[in-house]
Amino acid sequence: MAQRHPDPTAGPVPADALAGYLRDRATEFLRALRLHRETGAGAAASEDSVEAARALRRAARRISAGLHTFQPVLDPGWAEALRPELAWVSGTLAQEHACTARLNQLLLALHRLSGAAPFPAPARATATRSPAACGPPSDGRHRAVDGTTAPARRAATVTATVTTTVPEPAPATAPAAASDRAVVRAVPAPDRGNLTVGAAKAGALLDRQLTLARTRAHSTALQALGSSRFHAIADKVALLASEVPLSPAADGADLRPMADAAHERLTDAVTALPLLTAGSPYNAEALIHGLSPDPSPHPQDAAWHQVRLLLRLHRYAREVLRTAAHPCLLTAGEALDRHRDASEAAAAAAQAARTPRIAPATAYALGVLHADQRHEVEAARYAFQRAWQKEALGTS
Repeated sequence: MAQRHPDPTAGPVPADALAGYLRDRATEFLRALRLHRETGAGAAASEDSVEAARALRRAARRISAGLHTFQPVLDPGWAEALRPELAWVSGTLAQEHACTARLNQLLLALHRLSGAAPFPAPARATATRSPAACGPPSDGRHRAVDGTTAPARRAATVTATVTTTVPEPAPATAPAAASDRAVVRAVPAPDRGNLTVGAAKAGALLDRQLTLARTRAHSTALQALGSSRFHAIADKVALLASEVPLSPAADGADLRPMADAAHERLTDAVTALPLLTAGSPYNAEALIHGLSPDPSPHPQDAAWHQVRLLLRLHRYAREVLRTAAHPCLLTAGEALDRHRDASEAAAAAAQAARTPRIAPATAYALGVLHADQRHEVEAARYAFQRAWQKEALGTS
């Protein structure tokens, strides 16, 4: 697969472009910090406070990425000291948002899996296998996630007509027997307005666990923003807004080779991925080790997460060069974001399933939810493979 190379006719980009970029991001950081303090960040943080925290993370990520990619033209001691501190700020502030997004994703998936989301169902279905192969015919009852029979009160709900044809040899001249006729049974449609018992309990368990994690993350973020460590970081960013410490090598330096190096690291990491496997939909590669009792992260996810970080560094390097990112590159980044979210949601479902003394129906619902999120991981890998292939070929 041919890779697109930078335009050799493009002129060099001086270090002043990086200095201006870092000053702008530092100004955004200080503006977001002031807004965060003005709006307040107590137990019930306002919308403005949440947006200010998001702007803080965004500015901190970009400054840290610039210090990493273009370190040769920056003061090495200053850059090495500030970069991990900004990563700490970004990671600490991201935990609360991650817990909220993870809970919403899991609850929506539970509603969808339990039948709460409407979906078209065929009105008639004809059996093509013998009764012995298909098992006993339906008795008109639905089984919930935990294996219990749906109560009789659901009989008043809307019914779906299902036709089962059981062929039986008969003389051609004989009238049609009862066994030759289509047997029509009224099957109650699932109550899509409510979750099943197992899914409801699983949702309540996830809500308790992730709400507690979100509360702890919020408290941790508040403590971090009030700590002396963060005040020292804010002071350094304030100085950065007025002056960027450049190294003597910055005179006459070109930023393009450094940005190209970031792209090469991304390309190497993507090459190491099993893209051939990911290019086949429903390959189940993301489900391997999915039922392992090992609580450690999924062994196949780490390489994909690393590619996501390298892709972000590449995008931020293009921002410094003021080069528009290819649309397929943005699509690839979105696919990797979905991959990260789904893998973390699957891990949260697996962690909840390890809760002692939960009901079998709850554990079953959490297992189905875990498998569903691992399928989302697989779909995200497939979407990334297609987007990366188009970006590499230079197509839209």
